[in-house]
Amino acid sequence: MLGIVDRYILREVTKVFLAIVVVLLLIVASLMFLRTLEEVNVGGLGVDVVFYFLRLQLVRDTSSLLPPAFFLAMLVTLSRLSRDSELIAMNACGIGPPRIYRTLILLAIPVALITGWFALVLQPRAAAGIQEVRLQQKGQAAQVAGLQAGRFYVEEQGDVVVYIREIDRSKSLGDVFVLDRRGGKRRLVVSKGGQHQVEEATGDHLVTLSNGHRFDGTPGSGAYLIGDFQEYQIRIPGSGPTKQAYTKRSTTPTLDLLKSSAIGDRVELEHRIASPLAIFTLAIMAIPLVDISPRQRTSGRIFLALLAYFSFFNLQRLAESWLEAGDTPPWLGSLWYQLAILMLVYLVVLPESFWIKRLRHRLIPARAAVAEEGV
Repeated sequence: MLGIVDRYILREVTKVFLAIVVVLLLIVASLMFLRTLEEVNVGGLGVDVVFYFLRLQLVRDTSSLLPPAFFLAMLVTLSRLSRDSELIAMNACGIGPPRIYRTLILLAIPVALITGWFALVLQPRAAAGIQEVRLQQKGQAAQVAGLQAGRFYVEEQGDVVVYIREIDRSKSLGDVFVLDRRGGKRRLVVSKGGQHQVEEATGDHLVTLSNGHRFDGTPGSGAYLIGDFQEYQIRIPGSGPTKQAYTKRSTTPTLDLLKSSAIGDRVELEHRIASPLAIFTLAIMAIPLVDISPRQRTSGRIFLALLAYFSFFNLQRLAESWLEAGDTPPWLGSLWYQLAILMLVYLVVLPESFWIKRLRHRLIPARAAVAEEGV
């Protein structure tokens, strides 16, 4: 059963945690939105997929935002309780660090489950969606490669000449002029619009025109044909089949990573597991980084907290790269950095820890009694 103090601590940490998560998501979403608009501006991304692409990016990165947000929420809440002397009052009532540890671990369990759901399930799906959007946009960009608005496209030693006055963001063609002199015949095609695509199997360019006019024959001769059409297609030989897309490990489902024995798949799997595991590690790390008494200087603890925070996430990248490169043995894995940072923090704050202070208080009366007996 949770007591009043436990519910109070849970409520305060939860409020701060939700506020930090909302702020971080707004900041990340703003930065991603600006980068997405830049891609739209240069033609690398379509306007119709902007918000869908932004949502996929947020889902992909949420699992990496929750651990630092939870760590900051615990530090901010415990620092506020210390500043208002509430931690001293709790300690005087018999509610010390062990009780706070238990309370924060209870809160860390649902947060870790949510983080694990994002990291193990939603993140690979979002990464696969992002790759699919990238491939689609890349394919559309490749479809108009060489066909630039206001310029002539010449192929097959001048036998095929294509001019396009306008290419909009949806890759549609406007005011198209085509001169085809292949096979000894002269064909002139004029159209108000059309589409252009590339066949993956052959790499050929297919220009499909709509609502235009066709003129067949040699000017000045009697054998001349003039006609209208609703759809007209011209095939321009390409450079060969297009290359298939490379599938990234970040898009691989977690169950497939569990079945794989490749070292790269193991690194990706441990990278996903690291996020929910970091929730518990950071919860245990945050408590000794806050002084109970507001009279004690907190600059050293704040510096240690910042150092531990940046070391934690930077060492994660190093551990994963070392494992993938073979610098660390496979049995060690890449999650050892969490235990290393946790032990380092506890060694630094050990002289001022709750248990050391309690041991000192017990030893002082014993030493005084021994001294009195000696006198």
